[in-house]
Amino acid sequence: MNAVVADPISEELIHRFDVSGPRYTSYPTADRFVEAFSVADYTQALKQRRTGAAAMALPLSLYVHIPFCESLCYYCACNKIITKHHDRAAPYLRYLSREVDLHTAILGLGQSVTQLHLGGGSPTFLSDDELRELMDMLRRNFTLEAGGEYSIEVDPRTIDASRLDTLAELGFNRLSFGIQDFDPEVQKSVHRVQPAEQVFALAAAARERGFESINADLIYGLPLQTPESFARTVAQVIELRPERIALYAYAHLPERFKPQRRISTVEIPSGGAKVAMLARSMASFIAAGYVYVGMDHFALPTDSLAIAKRQGRLHRNFQGYSTQPDCDLIGLGVSSIGRIGATYSQNAKTLEEYYDYLDQGRFAVVRGLALSRDDLLRRAVIMGLMCQGQVLFESIELAHLIEFRKYFAAEMENLKKLADQGLVSIDDNGIQVTEMGWFFVRGVAMVFDRYLQTDRTRARFSKII
Repeated sequence: MNAVVADPISEELIHRFDVSGPRYTSYPTADRFVEAFSVADYTQALKQRRTGAAAMALPLSLYVHIPFCESLCYYCACNKIITKHHDRAAPYLRYLSREVDLHTAILGLGQSVTQLHLGGGSPTFLSDDELRELMDMLRRNFTLEAGGEYSIEVDPRTIDASRLDTLAELGFNRLSFGIQDFDPEVQKSVHRVQPAEQVFALAAAARERGFESINADLIYGLPLQTPESFARTVAQVIELRPERIALYAYAHLPERFKPQRRISTVEIPSGGAKVAMLARSMASFIAAGYVYVGMDHFALPTDSLAIAKRQGRLHRNFQGYSTQPDCDLIGLGVSSIGRIGATYSQNAKTLEEYYDYLDQGRFAVVRGLALSRDDLLRRAVIMGLMCQGQVLFESIELAHLIEFRKYFAAEMENLKKLADQGLVSIDDNGIQVTEMGWFFVRGVAMVFDRYLQTDRTRARFSKII
């Protein structure tokens, strides 16, 4: 869907959807993981991947979490460790190697990997030699296929052209820049000051070195932002011309994330202002030639993400939208989340606990979930809405052996209310998210979330607009 609604969004609709809800980087969402999911369960999932008939057909992705940052960004909800002591990285890399060894002991050496992402924290906290050590370790244990997507999150304040040479040498072909906002006053309010000129110079240097794709992360809803000030940031990003843009709504959850307590609530834009920022940003990016991939994400038409959208291969995983429609994901490092088969798992969230498990010679998995038949069915519906903006009844019925309208009778009744508001259209073939509905697609997906039907306490989630 490459258009933006022309009609203004009513205040009533804004008020109705000024509620909390999941981002659906997975279904069920990570807050549903349970400690009853054990290391034994994770081990069994890995063994099934190794021996299962479909094992060779499933691609494999790797996510490596580097938790360290030199300075604190007040908005951040990531698992991070603020430190200027770079000597903490060396033992962390040793433990990552132990964790990889545990995986290869079951999967064997040389598993084919088509997607790798280093996130954080700030992966560029690692020195060039430490990044080499990490990539050498991964290559000894996995086969990083030619033509794969190998990306790293970059803090523009911690990297220069010479470090880009190292990243290119190590095989990274995609960079993700944390921009958030170019406005100096907004940057000061969230303790992340980085001049636009610095980011532009870095992007130019990356293109000179042949990186295939640059992603720019933006956040709307930060303190002191206005629709007018954010429009100026959007114009600068369009001038920067990254291949991908991730446009996130700020999730203010100070009761869960202590750094956010430094942000004054009165400085946070209203729901109406946030919708205005979203609407104007969408219109601007699309007018500039970007494809609206779906919630959060835009891409140039030539980028693999936009191509996957056109070809119906788009998927959503714990890092957001992905070009791989069905893959296993091994999460390495503290707090990392993985998906193996019909299971999700998460590692220990503190370094002490993570190190302790690996010292015992065991995986650091502390919770997870084995998906039920109903979970898999609803995941297919929710991901169809989030990724393609539609659900075709027949395809779901054939894949899951159900009668859609009968199985989801209550949900279809609730969906009619959204249809009356112009957010979805329903016919004999399926459900289609409308142009207006894309603003509230998380609210549409929530209709099919069985866990939310039995638990109306949503304060742990961000607002859906």
